[in-house]
Amino acid sequence: MIRTDRAHLNVVAQTHAGMTGKNNEDRYAVTTFQVSEEDPTPVLFAVVADGIGGHRAGEVAAELAVNHISQAVAESDAQRPKKVLERAIHEASDAIADHASSSPDQKGMGATCACVFVIGDKLYTATVGDSRIYLLREGRIQQLTTDHTWVQEAIEKNILTPEQARDHPNVHVIRRYLGSPDPPEVDFRLRMFDSEADALAEGNQGMQIHPSDTFLICSDGLTDLVWNDEIAEIIRAKSALKAAAQELIDTANQRGGHDNTTVVLINVPRDLKLMVPKRINWRPWIIGGGITLLLFLAFATVLTVNLLRATIFATPTPTFTPSPVPTLTQTKTPTVSPIPTETLTATPSPLGPTYTPWPTNTEIPSKTPPTP
Repeated sequence: MIRTDRAHLNVVAQTHAGMTGKNNEDRYAVTTFQVSEEDPTPVLFAVVADGIGGHRAGEVAAELAVNHISQAVAESDAQRPKKVLERAIHEASDAIADHASSSPDQKGMGATCACVFVIGDKLYTATVGDSRIYLLREGRIQQLTTDHTWVQEAIEKNILTPEQARDHPNVHVIRRYLGSPDPPEVDFRLRMFDSEADALAEGNQGMQIHPSDTFLICSDGLTDLVWNDEIAEIIRAKSALKAAAQELIDTANQRGGHDNTTVVLINVPRDLKLMVPKRINWRPWIIGGGITLLLFLAFATVLTVNLLRATIFATPTPTFTPSPVPTLTQTKTPTVSPIPTETLTATPSPLGPTYTPWPTNTEIPSKTPPTP
């Protein structure tokens, strides 16, 4: 893909270390592209990573995650987006694991990630861990992603209610993370409704975005302290994305700000028009033309062979020349003229969505290392 300076969607990103004096172990990046010189389809890619691990290891892991994922996506051709995202996340996970194995003081470090990949007007998502992606559409907020945490599994098994899970001691115990010994399973479920089956949710990948849609990517520093309905109300109440992002972070900090908080807001313009010329796909025409030509040649060959066979092996109808009537005399025996030999003449046969790459947070500002 080719990097561009402007996004076809409105984007704002902010991050804050929180109120406890922790290092900021969150990282994010937003990058915009067009698919190729021949294909000007606009593309926007955004990723948020939340670092895990002590001794500043979390911020290193998050930095590695954002850089490797963003680079892998940038080097792709935007074809097969799910495969692109899966490969990018696995490469980042391997890079984190390799770095941790070579640095004893960073052993066990890891990161979560939440990715939004918008190609033209098609949405693709991928997550590992408990960083989330939300959609606000027509006044309704929907959590598109599913946390990979102990408490989420307990909720799904009816062991805990969502309300009980908020203050549970295991609320930050994650089940999947980048940097794990084995590559983490990338979650492509994109739930438009809470009750959607997994297969249907994954089938939503590539869904069309709508004018005025707003997407939120965030770390758990926000969702630990600000509930979904409050997030929706804050975004609806603000006329500008920057003000909404600031209000979300301020609300989390006013309630203790015990963790780093990062938010990326992406809004689809009301008048979004993708001025992308439709490319003619000549392949079906070429294939169809080739098949038609082959069928014509086959038909012509069969017809020619049949005509030749009919000509060569046909039994000719003999043509007889009538014999002259003999003249009788009284003194001689009648003389019969010989029948001329017939001559056959052969009949001739026919032949036949910027912003330049957003700088990851430069402050070295954290999160308690999880139990994988």
